[in-house]
Amino acid sequence: MVSAAIDGSARVHLGHSDLVVRPIGLGCMGMSQFYGDADDRESVGTIREAIDLGVDFLDTSDVYGAADIGTADNVRGFGHNERLIGTAIKGRRDRVVLATKFGAKVNAGGDGVTFDGRPEYIRAACEASLGRLGTDVIDLYYCHRLDPGVPIEDTVGAMAELVTAGKVRALGLSEVGSDLIRRAHAVHPITALQSEYSLWERRVEEGITATCRELGITLVPFSPLSRSALTGAIKPGDTFAANDFRATNPRFSADNLATNLEPVEALAELAAEKGCRPGQLALAWLLAQPLDVVPIPGTKRVEYVRENLAATSVAISADETAYLSSMFAPGRIVGDRYTAAHQRAVAQ
Repeated sequence: MVSAAIDGSARVHLGHSDLVVRPIGLGCMGMSQFYGDADDRESVGTIREAIDLGVDFLDTSDVYGAADIGTADNVRGFGHNERLIGTAIKGRRDRVVLATKFGAKVNAGGDGVTFDGRPEYIRAACEASLGRLGTDVIDLYYCHRLDPGVPIEDTVGAMAELVTAGKVRALGLSEVGSDLIRRAHAVHPITALQSEYSLWERRVEEGITATCRELGITLVPFSPLSRSALTGAIKPGDTFAANDFRATNPRFSADNLATNLEPVEALAELAAEKGCRPGQLALAWLLAQPLDVVPIPGTKRVEYVRENLAATSVAISADETAYLSSMFAPGRIVGDRYTAAHQRAVAQ
């Protein structure tokens, strides 16, 4: 079987928009929360070097940096990640497609997150994000999580008004199922769906990927390396700091982690045969899927940006793709992907 690599200089057209990006973007969330301590100066430097290396798709959210449920993370403040990116892209704005999100906000008690999809909130959230990012337009604006008290038609209708006003170029959704995607798309074309997708997490294949293909929606996988589990850097018995999201994540509990890392050994063995890193092969598997996919692996360090970008040069055959799919067959990974409190935010 002939192997094929993705051309790293190639471009992916994002759904129903005129936006084009390289095959791998950069998720910036970890620069503000969830994965231990981060240094703002290093993070700004990483973003700038990533752009110089060719990264042209940055992903953030207004809530990144704020207090969240299920973690003892240090609170950097609502909007921290957007302000960080605004600093990093100053003088470089024309070199990146900028994606951010609205909808999640800290609750009145300051100890959790609530969701707001009201039209008046969306307009205010957009203006605030534009200010923090230091730009006059958001390229891709996602509804981060749906507000169960607001019909999706009302939320997307308000988002569409932002497109008409020239404040947003294209619309996206995050963590929603096929029915909600269709309802949203009937109001205004949806350009991208951001959902967790990796060898470790394949539930979007249960109808959602088919819906995206049918409607011409680009899938933007977050956590494409399964929070570093697919890189080979995590070993059975590893523990995580209190300000690390994985310390309370069910898939990283001691018993579950030992089981979940077993197929990673097969990934690492195949990667070694191919002369690449396990994480690069995991990204190549994603890029080989039969739909437009632009993964956004997150990192705080430029050496990992380089490593992730090099995945586009990893040739992977159909047989190798199928082999990895079988090794990480749905149901193979045990434990919920979120705590119960986090899972309630996912609308499928």
